[in-house]
Amino acid sequence: MKRSAIVAALVATALAQVAHASCWLSHIDHEVAFDNSGIWRTSTYRTLSDALAFANLAGALWEGTDSRIGRTMWQAAETQVLTEVVTEPAKVLSGRMRPAQANDPCQWGRRDSGHSFPSGEAGFAAALVSPWVLEYGRSNPLSYGLLLLPAYVGVGRIKNQAHWQSDVLAGWAIGGGLGWWESRRDNPLVFSLMPGGAFVGIRTRF
Repeated sequence: MKRSAIVAALVATALAQVAHASCWLSHIDHEVAFDNSGIWRTSTYRTLSDALAFANLAGALWEGTDSRIGRTMWQAAETQVLTEVVTEPAKVLSGRMRPAQANDPCQWGRRDSGHSFPSGEAGFAAALVSPWVLEYGRSNPLSYGLLLLPAYVGVGRIKNQAHWQSDVLAGWAIGGGLGWWESRRDNPLVFSLMPGGAFVGIRTRF
């Protein structure tokens, strides 16, 4: 887990440094009109995202890793933790100013105040749904509807002038990429390192 998280963080940081040097991201980044009302209110999508993450974790504890749905829940929860491990240091290392701070997507390297790249919340939402989509997408196409969550959160962050478009894309890539990596494992990494390699859920115990 540590090695994968470190590699992902280094990749994100390297991309940030390249972008800082050439400012090629300015071709897709632009500031949009500020909107923090209705469905785009920060507290609205944060509450939804946090509630779904809590429900996923509660379900994981209930099911354990013995069932298909239980493993998927644990993979989603672990992917969210890994995404946080990657995005938070990358924000500090990239030092990119948010749209609300500077109307210029080329403002990088402000490590004391710039924490825009990548979007942690967009990555968090992508991390939550990606293991579900990868596990159930083929058998149940309705699962692809879960992708609306990271799309909603990402658009909200842009409308709140909290992130540039490329920040959100990077967050999606990190959360989705780590979710793909998790989905290829038989068991979540944390339990594969433990004796027995599994977690017996509350449902089975009682």
